[in-house]
Amino acid sequence: MITPGRLEELLEALGQLLEAQGHTYTLITVGGGSLLRQRLGVRPTRDLDVIAVGNGEALRKAEVLPTPLLAAARDVGVAAGVGENWLNAGPAGLVALGLPAGFDERAEVRRFGGLTLHIASRFDQICFKLHAAVDQAPASKHLDDLRLLEPTAEELVAAGRWSMTHDPSEGYRGQLLALLRMLGVPDADSHL
Repeated sequence: MITPGRLEELLEALGQLLEAQGHTYTLITVGGGSLLRQRLGVRPTRDLDVIAVGNGEALRKAEVLPTPLLAAARDVGVAAGVGENWLNAGPAGLVALGLPAGFDERAEVRRFGGLTLHIASRFDQICFKLHAAVDQAPASKHLDDLRLLEPTAEELVAAGRWSMTHDPSEGYRGQLLALLRMLGVPDADSHL
């Protein structure tokens, strides 16, 4: 498992290795690893989720991470004892339908040698965690993470509106409203 301090060490090592190899990459990261990086989460995680990647060009959906980046991450992970897959493109589908408006302006940018991270802000994490909690049922780590972020009713409504751009179905809307009510937004249906 990866803790906040451990994640920092992994990123430093990965950035140094990439720089030594003459590679530079920019990544957009979300999820539990990003929460740890920003000290917004407390649960250890197994990985850092990448949703977009670039190497001096425009960022693109990270369906598959570039081979040199994967190889360097694998080497760092094995050497550090956290495994080969600590850096992955699991939730890259978030990019396909659009990130929350203002994502770029809110993202925290950190540089580690040949690696630049754009880390999702607290509000954007609320959007992603709400969407995942609805999608994966309320009894999930995403709901726990969402609660730790202590979102306001206004943030939850805004996140709910964004999440409906990814799934506008009536079934999703019904599950979203139920979850918002459970999170303390009883009149969410009048705001969505």
